[in-house]
Amino acid sequence: MMYDPIAHLLLTPVDKEAPTRVRRLRRLGIGLHPDHAFDAFADRLAEVTAAPYSMVNFIDENRQFFAGLHTPDRTGTGSTGTGGTGTGGELTSAAAAESAACRYMARDHGYCPHVVVRRKALVLEDVCDYPRFAGNPVVDEIGIRSYLGAPLIDRTGIALGTVCVVDVEPRPWGRSGLETIKAMAAELIEQIHRREDGGI
Repeated sequence: MMYDPIAHLLLTPVDKEAPTRVRRLRRLGIGLHPDHAFDAFADRLAEVTAAPYSMVNFIDENRQFFAGLHTPDRTGTGSTGTGGTGTGGELTSAAAAESAACRYMARDHGYCPHVVVRRKALVLEDVCDYPRFAGNPVVDEIGIRSYLGAPLIDRTGIALGTVCVVDVEPRPWGRSGLETIKAMAAELIEQIHRREDGGI
C-alpha cells in the first residue's frame, strides 16, 4: 500500500485525552443532552459573530455532541423560551429526543476535534485554502466554507470541547474574530465552573 500524503493530512488527529475528557464531562453532567443554558450561549455567540451556525460542542472517543446549538432556521431554546421547553426551561422528553438526534456528528467530521487536540483556537476564513481541511466531509455534505473555534479548557487542564461558529460562505474573521471566540470560550468555561461549584 502506497503512502498518500494528502490522505494523511486529512486524518482526524489522534485524541489521547478522550477517555479522561469523557470521565470529566460525566462528572460535570454535561455533553449528553441538549442544555438550555448552552443553547442560549450559542444564540448569543451567533449574534456576536453574525454567523448563521454556532455550537457548544463536547467530544468523546467516537463522536461530537452539540449541547448548545444555533441554526438559521431555529434559535436554540435558550433565548426564545420555545422549541418544546417546559415551564422550567427544560426540554420536554419528545422535544429533547428530536433535538438530540440532530446534534450528533461523527468525530471525523468538522474541525472541532482538531481544536481540542491542538488546544488552540482555529481560524479558517476559507477552508478550501487549506489542503488539510478542504477535504473534510462537512465541506461537501453540509457546504461549510469557513470556521472559527476555540477550545474549552477547564480548571483541571482538560479540553472539554469547543465553542465554534461556521458559515457556508468564506468569512474574513480576522484578529477580532479570533479574540472574540477566545473570549467567549473563557466566558463559557467560567459558567461551567460556577455550575460545578453550585453557583448556577
